Amino acid sequence: MSVGGKSLVLYLAPMLSLSIKKLVCACFTLAAFASCKSIKNVGSKDNSTAKKSTPAKKSNSKDVKFIDGIAVTPGNVVTSKHNASTGKTEAQRKEEKAYYTAQANNLTNFNIEKADWLQLKYAIVLDASVEKMTNLGLLRAIDYWWGTRYCLGGSTTNCVDCSAFTLAVMRDVYNVPLARTAQEQYNNSDRVEVEDLKEGDLVFFHTSGRSISHVGIYVINNKFVHAATSGGVMVSDLNDKYWQARYKGAGRVIK
Repeated sequence: MSVGGKSLVLYLAPMLSLSIKKLVCACFTLAAFASCKSIKNVGSKDNSTAKKSTPAKKSNSKDVKFIDGIAVTPGNVVTSKHNASTGKTEAQRKEEKAYYTAQANNLTNFNIEKADWLQLKYAIVLDASVEKMTNLGLLRAIDYWWGTRYCLGGSTTNCVDCSAFTLAVMRDVYNVPLARTAQEQYNNSDRVEVEDLKEGDLVFFHTSGRSISHVGIYVINNKFVHAATSGGVMVSDLNDKYWQARYKGAGRVIK
């Protein structure tokens, strides 16, 4: 069959080719549309899942819970292993006396009934026998100041520095006047060798700044009492590594 002298096949070929091209394009368009829709659906599914997840809560001070009955409040600085003697009630004094009496009974054969309780207390503190605690005036002075916190320039039982403490004790116990600073007390005392130390001698140290920056009073058994920056009025040992390394000498003012 022919149209206008041409074969029907040849006549229809251009139109068929055009239709096939349109059909192919339509198929590709449909496939692309379906793919986009699928991708959109996947994305929607992921977003939906994300929305359902619970975000982590931010830290809020209002949400913090504490154990019942526990409160943290600013407290006083502990200045000594022992309580200060000043400000004690009579009941506290009796309790302390009973404690040191019981302790001393285990350490000595001395007649406890004849001993003052301060002898018992400081025999334990100074690691010495009760019978050697003969200077009750010194023991009372030590106990009066015991535990007083340290402060530079202080001279009362509210707070005291090292040279003010030695000045007060030497004045009240031995009736000996001292200069105000540790350096002056060193300059105005006679040198004493460590093996010749006696009760009431001054012991001097270099802890900072000046050549002589700290002073205490020798008691017995290598022990001295002083107002320490770390613990207030307390007893320390000359053989302690800290004090041994800073020891500068001793002085005697009791003639």
